[in-house]
Amino acid sequence: MSKSLLVIGYGSIGARHSRLAEELGADVSCVTNHPAAPFAPHARFASVAHALAEGVPDHIVIANATDRHAPTLDALVQGGFSGHALIEKPLCRVHDEIPVTLPFHASVAYNLRFHPLLRTLRDALAARPIYSASFYAGQHLPQWRAHTDYRCSYSAHREQGGGVLRDLSHEIDLAIWLCGQPRSLAALGGHLSELEIDSEDVYSILSIHERCPAVSISINYLDRMPRRVITINARDLTACVDLTNSTLTLNGEVRYYEVARDDTYRAQLKALFDNDTSTMCSFDEGREVMRFIAAAESAAAESRWVVL
Repeated sequence: MSKSLLVIGYGSIGARHSRLAEELGADVSCVTNHPAAPFAPHARFASVAHALAEGVPDHIVIANATDRHAPTLDALVQGGFSGHALIEKPLCRVHDEIPVTLPFHASVAYNLRFHPLLRTLRDALAARPIYSASFYAGQHLPQWRAHTDYRCSYSAHREQGGGVLRDLSHEIDLAIWLCGQPRSLAALGGHLSELEIDSEDVYSILSIHERCPAVSISINYLDRMPRRVITINARDLTACVDLTNSTLTLNGEVRYYEVARDDTYRAQLKALFDNDTSTMCSFDEGREVMRFIAAAESAAAESRWVVL
């Protein structure tokens, strides 16, 4: 029997999840009022309540706007959902707007954990002390979404969950996944450029983690030459991951990987359907990312180190 999946939200990421889930043999339906939804080849519902009234699915993907995640989780609780939900990143807009626990299993969709470069890097670091780590991600926001006015995107609006801290929170999740729990941090950031947005476009964070005493995270909406790079110095190892060019360099030896854009999303969905949570970001880990973001905002606003 095929797995049933309800995708809540049918923007670009919801459509991607739906397409890949069908390729994996799932029975897909969606909750959406998106203009593209009439062309979606799935059963469609106007609300979570209507969808659950027709039958509770095995799995759910929450792929609507970040500021809708909290009420969507409430609707799932009220509707008696008891399966496994995958919540698109970031988990929520502000860290205290969601419950501490849920009556069903939930994970957060930090799909870069499934990237073969990063899984290889994590294995290489497993038995080594880490001395320093640097995470960089930047791309000019007007380049992000073709044929879309960046000023109208959720990224441009803080109240919708936009801004680099949330949009590029992959880097925060990866810093914690690779370097352990954060202990304290300092940060600088805000809306520093001429971009016509009300969310932050630059953040630089320095943090201390349980496995690494010196972690730096630099993220922005400004880089006109898109880059996503991780550099780590550990015992007997210097490693550099270039996610833009799909290379992993270990002590000067360059390895090239063929990775299609869908690959990490497909692997994440397969793990969801197989109930394999070994690589997935847990609900608690997603909350930790939000706590880190809140601490970075406090550190920047108050010009001080924040203990986590």
